[in-house]
This record gives sequence, C-alpha cells and structure tokens, in this order.
Amino acid sequence: MGNIRIIGGKWRSRLITCAGAPGLRPTPARIRETLFNWLQYDVAGSRCLDLYAGSGALGFEAASRGARKVVQVENNAAALTALIDNKSHLAADGVNIVKNNVNTFLRGEPEAFDLIFLDPPFANDLISETCMLLEQRGWLSETAKIYIESERQLQLTGLSNNWHRLQRKQAGEVCYQLFTRIV
Repeated sequence: MGNIRIIGGKWRSRLITCAGAPGLRPTPARIRETLFNWLQYDVAGSRCLDLYAGSGALGFEAASRGARKVVQVENNAAALTALIDNKSHLAADGVNIVKNNVNTFLRGEPEAFDLIFLDPPFANDLISETCMLLEQRGWLSETAKIYIESERQLQLTGLSNNWHRLQRKQAGEVCYQLFTRIV
C-alpha cells in the first residue's frame, strides 16, 4: 500500500491511496504528467473511461482536471476498496466505480467516451481484445483519444485501421502511446 500524488487540477497535490494488489503498477508521475500534457485541450468536459483502473491515478487525474464524467472499471477487491475510499476522500461525485472484469463490462450496454485509459496488468495479453471491443461495441466517440500503457516489448496488433497514433514514448520497461480515432 502506498500513496500517489495528483499532479494538476482542483485536487493538485492531494494524495490518493494505492492498494498493494499483485500486478498493480500505478502510472508514475512523470508519465502521467506527459500524458496530461498531450491531453491538455481534451480533458475539460470530457467523458473518460478508465479501464483496469488499478490505483485510479489516471481517472482521478482526469476528474481533477475537469473531466465531466469518469468511469473506473476494476475487478480486484483490494484495488476497488482503495478506489471507493479515494472517491469518498476527494468527494469525487463525477467518478463512477464499476466492479467488473473489463471485457465483460465492454460486452455490456455501450456508451461513447471521449478519453479511454487502457493500462492492463502486463504479460496478460489483454490489450488486443479490449481495443477490439472498444471499437466494435460502440464505446468510442467519433474523435476519441485512447491511451495505452504496456510493457516495452509488446507489439500492439489488431488495432482498428481508423486509429492513428499521435504520440509514443518509453520509460524504463514501459511503453505508452496515445491514439486518436478518425471516422
């Protein structure tokens, strides 16, 4: 168990608690800062979907910076407890926490989101199927931005032809990329 500092927005410098769950790797502050610099004009008023939410750092950061709605999907019990506690601690009314397996959730009734944060546990081969479900089931707005964080050596395959990569960086063993959807 540890703490993560929110970088910007109305909760700037506030701490959220991170559960000590197996495979949970909170996105480091340096990577979050880069990501939200990339998204600086896209967050305010947006609808965000934080898949494999884990610590919730990405979703809470988006809410802090003015996202209208944030849905965090997680199925690990310890991570869920921390997410619920953090939501309460921040009085984050615009954040909804969903206890579910991500791919089961994505097979449910879709709603279009503007920003998607996709940071699954490494080495579980979850990205391709998740991206396919996002595109095919109607979870993306016409110009959605999709952030994918993965292990450095992973080759992303099976992404939709209408996804265009805007940014790509590496930090240590992590590769992080931002895509936009072009319809």
